[in-house]
Amino acid sequence: MNEAWKELKQECAQCRRCGLGETRHHLVFGDGAEDARIMLIGEGPGEQEDLQGLPFVGPAGKLLDDMLEMIYLDRTKVYIANIVKCRPPQNRDPLPAESEACMPWLREQFRLLKPKIVVCLGRVAAQRMIRADFSVVREHGEFYNKNGILFMATYHPAALLRQPRSKPDAFADFLALREKIQEVCEHTY
Repeated sequence: MNEAWKELKQECAQCRRCGLGETRHHLVFGDGAEDARIMLIGEGPGEQEDLQGLPFVGPAGKLLDDMLEMIYLDRTKVYIANIVKCRPPQNRDPLPAESEACMPWLREQFRLLKPKIVVCLGRVAAQRMIRADFSVVREHGEFYNKNGILFMATYHPAALLRQPRSKPDAFADFLALREKIQEVCEHTY
């Protein structure tokens, strides 16, 4: 871990900007390549993530790993983070104040990473990162250029576990992501 990332993680570990920091087991800062061109952003850690301190390590994480593998990627070639770094109680959506309190951490991760493509995993991340009225059901797999960075949203892997009929759409989104990576990123594969 380079020094800037290490310092940011240490600062984030001390954060008490909202109540989520009081109930967490572990900070779930992020994971992956610190020079990745592709960043994946979820909403917040679940139970397994909170216990292990890593994003997407439970059943939804296994599905995400499978989807990445399908397009010849893995966690060592992307960076995975969340809108909030601490688990909301009972895996509820982060409250607006909690998301807002955590955004400076995500902005700093973004600044250090300088991604070319950001994939929002689920509605919460898409509405925070792309547009407040974003609909994953209607707009999944579409790319949006924001200040030279391509943003795309797809179904959250946990939602796919609950609603497997959406898996073909999510897989199509990842195939579109593979094509976009080949188009705009060098040395990703």
